[in-house]
Formats: sequence, C-alpha cells, structure tokens
Amino acid sequence: MKRNLLATTLHKPSGFSILLCVLGTSVAQSELRGEAPSQPNLVTVAIYDHSNDISNGRKNLSRVLDLESGFSCSKITPAEIRANGLDDFDVLVMPGGSGSKQSEKLGDVGRDKVREFVRKGGGYVGVCAGSYLASSHYSWSLGIINARVWDRVHWARGQGDVKLSLSAAGCQLLGCVGPEVDVFYGQGPLLVPGGDSTLPGYEVLGTYKTEIAEKGAPQHAMVGTHAIIRSKYGEGRVICFSPHPEEPGGPKVLIQHGVRWASTK
Repeated sequence: MKRNLLATTLHKPSGFSILLCVLGTSVAQSELRGEAPSQPNLVTVAIYDHSNDISNGRKNLSRVLDLESGFSCSKITPAEIRANGLDDFDVLVMPGGSGSKQSEKLGDVGRDKVREFVRKGGGYVGVCAGSYLASSHYSWSLGIINARVWDRVHWARGQGDVKLSLSAAGCQLLGCVGPEVDVFYGQGPLLVPGGDSTLPGYEVLGTYKTEIAEKGAPQHAMVGTHAIIRSKYGEGRVICFSPHPEEPGGPKVLIQHGVRWASTK
C-alpha cells in the first residue's frame, strides 16, 4: 500500500520554519505498533565496531541488549559485513563514533551490503554517528532514511543531558516511559526531513525539548528538531536515535524497544 505523506510545519524560536513529513495513516498499524511481548523471541543483533574494541559504544549497547532482555548480540566488523556476515542477523546496530569514518571503513561494497540487508527485510538501528550514516544528507551516507542534518556547520555543539518530548507513537513504541525523558546527547544529528522523492517520509517519535548550544552553535537551533525517527527501506525497518539512550544510567528501554521494532519480532 502506498504511504501518504502528511505535511506540517515546525516554527522554530529562531524564526526558521521547516517542513516536517511524517508517515500517513495508510501505513499498517501492525507495522508501526511494535510492542514487545512479555516473553519475546530472541533477536539476533550485529553491533558494528571497527575500533578493535577500543570504543565504548558497542560495549554499552551489548550491556543494554542482553539475553535477559531477549537479545543475542555479536560484534561485526566492516570486513565481515563485506563478506555477507549480516545474513546471520535480524538487526544491524550502528553505534556512536564518526559516521564518515564508519562509511569509509565499510567502503562501497560494505555500504551496498548494508542497504541490501535492510532492503530485503533486515533492521537498521542508528545511534548518533549511525544516524548520520543512515541519513540522505552526505555523499558518504547510506541514504536509507529520508532525513538531512539541520545546522550541520555546528555539528560539534557540545555534549550533555537534554530533555526529549516523545510523540504518542513514540511513547507506545518505546516503552511508555512518559511524554518526556532525559537522555545524554553527544553531538548527534539534528534530524529534519530530507526531501528525497525516492524515499518515504519518516515518522517522528521524539523531538528535542532542550538543547546544547556551545562552541558557537546558535541558541534555539536544536529545540524542536527530531531526535528519534523511524521509517521503512524496502522490506526492512530503520530507526534512528540522535542521542544516546544506551549510556549508563540512561533510558535503555528506548533502545531495547527500538531494536525489537526494527527486527519485526
């Protein structure tokens, strides 16, 4: 069934207005609901790492996506992705770090393997850098979700705790943690619609209610931009987290429910 796009307008405190495209109600609710059952089926998760285990991103995600919560996680390297290693998994999680470096390490073949995996029904979860990578903004991006980066010149705007406002769909999908949630922000992308006519629009699950505006970043540029979004790419599902719910002490339920939704299990 084709998706209708519903256009609304976000009025930013700075005077800017950007067009927001969200998935219309023609999307099957069973595709979007994503509640985790009380005894979920085991989800096999590949967590990307090219750092030789130096990065904390994969380690934090592995702690959150544990067996007790219904996940079986393994590290996957760029070389393994190029060698069809994703075939053994339900979901690929691209963690924080550098989106451009992730793209460089994957290479053309690796990026194509990721796109093919999702297009054929696999799940993709981007966290911070992994969301930059998923976007349709940069020449090195995967282009699997119709999003670009707002105020990208000030991408290094600082780090710290921020508050998110969750949409009704976000509360339902991500574990009903409440309409607002505090989470660590580590210079992830400020997501807005990309306007790519070859991709469906995305649904907004969470927006930034507060901001980090350091290192010359303008005030109010971050507030109201999109922090958590989801869509489909081919037969697969894509969900992107700009902040870091998986950080120690963070709202890990957001990641757990997001990964399970991406898996379709």
